[in-house]
Amino acid sequence: MKYRIYIDEVGNSDIKSSANEDHRFLCLTGVIFRLDYVSEVLQPELEALKAKYFGSHPDDPVIFHRKELVYKKHPFQVLANPETSKAFDEEFLQLLAKWDYKVIGVVIDKQEHNNNYADTWKYDPYHYCQEILLERYKLFLNIQNASGDVMIESRGGKEDIRLKKSFRTLMDKGTNYLTAEELNERITSKELKVKAKGANVAGLQLADLIDHSVRRYAFKNILKMDDGKTTFSDAIIDVLAASKFFKYKGRIYGYGVKKLP
Repeated sequence: MKYRIYIDEVGNSDIKSSANEDHRFLCLTGVIFRLDYVSEVLQPELEALKAKYFGSHPDDPVIFHRKELVYKKHPFQVLANPETSKAFDEEFLQLLAKWDYKVIGVVIDKQEHNNNYADTWKYDPYHYCQEILLERYKLFLNIQNASGDVMIESRGGKEDIRLKKSFRTLMDKGTNYLTAEELNERITSKELKVKAKGANVAGLQLADLIDHSVRRYAFKNILKMDDGKTTFSDAIIDVLAASKFFKYKGRIYGYGVKKLP
């Protein structure tokens, strides 16, 4: 049995922007699927959803992107109709609850990270989150007695090279808590898989659709930053919290959702 974790992020890793409340937090969300389940269930059902509402075709596939959906931009303008929007939201939530996957989220407060550590040790926030996410993914694979690899969406030439190098370093040298040997016994490739958005990868699109909700879960339940609003993200949170967040010894906090530093 082989798994893949699909990773997306909300926010940026720039330490210099951490004093700005709008850019203070970075969240990495990993969505874990069995590879056979992706091909047999997730991909066809996600494509069927796109075809039903947005006319997606294999020769010209619609690519889900949360921001474009929220603002009902092309090709999602049909969601401007309240009845269509309601029907789509309900069907998406049903699929989100039905699909078989686990979610791991890592949220870093960059301002706290910046204030707590000396200039001699300012670990890049993205790579710090990636390391912690990888440790929890390894624990998941241990529990399943399975192996897996890692995929992210392309962020551009130089950034992709930097992320691949960071991942390779972790796989070659280990983390603060796991040796390289321990990582390599479960994670099958030392190379980070990187795919462009246009590649129409179902797992990456799902990660994109839920990562804001994972961050919002952390804000409300860990950081106690509740804005008092009720949004569609809260409906997604209800699904994730019910059965989709990775748990260890019955706990979501620290495993399914981890706050740094």
